[in-house]
Amino acid sequence: MVFAEGLFSLSGFLNIGSEFFHMTLIKAENLNKTFKIYNQGEGIKGYLKSFVSRDYREVHAVEDLNLEIDEGEIIGYIGSNGAGKSTTVKMLTGILEPSSGKIEVDGRDPHSQRKKNAMNIGVVFGQKTQLWWDLPVKESFRLLKEIYEVSDEDYEERIDRFDEVLQLSEFWDQPVRKLSLGQKMRCELAASFLHYPKIVYLDEPTIGLDVAVKERIRDFIREMNREEDITVMLTTHDIDDIEDLCERIVVLDEGRKIYDGELDALVNRFTSRRMIMDLRDQNGFSLDLEGVKDVEKEDGHVEVVFDREVISASDLMRHVLDNFDVLDFQIKEPDIESVVKKIYNEGLEEE
Repeated sequence: MVFAEGLFSLSGFLNIGSEFFHMTLIKAENLNKTFKIYNQGEGIKGYLKSFVSRDYREVHAVEDLNLEIDEGEIIGYIGSNGAGKSTTVKMLTGILEPSSGKIEVDGRDPHSQRKKNAMNIGVVFGQKTQLWWDLPVKESFRLLKEIYEVSDEDYEERIDRFDEVLQLSEFWDQPVRKLSLGQKMRCELAASFLHYPKIVYLDEPTIGLDVAVKERIRDFIREMNREEDITVMLTTHDIDDIEDLCERIVVLDEGRKIYDGELDALVNRFTSRRMIMDLRDQNGFSLDLEGVKDVEKEDGHVEVVFDREVISASDLMRHVLDNFDVLDFQIKEPDIESVVKKIYNEGLEEE
């Protein structure tokens, strides 16, 4: 009895501690994935030559990737098409085996221990479905319940909870094949979280959806992360997904990691804040302050470009109000979409 009480106390201590301490859930070291692509010569001569000898070229989809993701994180994994995002996720889920390097997902090799790994992850892969096409939605979920060994009590509680946010009851009895894109994505998302996995991989979960459905999906992801401590790895081209959900992002370019850090830090690296002011008299206006990068005057407006890492908006405004007659002002935040587009178009040198 004393021993049992001791275990209970230790368990309680660990649960309390888990709110403040998160262990590394995913670890990739020097991860590489190379594909061999067959080069066929032109015309009949090239076709006949292929029977004698084949010429291949190697494509490096992922190169020397080092990545750690802690429990409870929502991480944005972004890059242009062909950057290696999907290949990385397929290696983490165990679908693909790395050419070299090491991966651990919750202490397991995801490829050699695919079955055990599958029980601890959830996946939404674009147009690929985990639902049964001709069955009603509710029957698909009952099958998933059995596959993931979810108890009757937990199943009922979770479906009710999911319905509150995703409104699954609207189409619960409909065959999956009759669902709209938005309805289907809400089902896919609920299915990926049904067994409360440790990590969920989401590939473009809001693509092609209307604003209202996107907001429901983001609310659901946020709730499951916050209340159940489920880690989420999100690959998306939707800037609103990144801004609303992710504090940390990883940027890939041609298979190589070129940025890993806070979203705000990346934005600050590429852009500056701007203070736009209307002055009673802009003649003679100038600023000689550390952190002020540029002053532009146009059509009665003055635009001050500044680095908030050097000077805060409040300090800058205080100086301007003390020295000039300001009629109106506003702070213009950087456009995250333009930052990401710039990375895609120009690349980003790793720091």
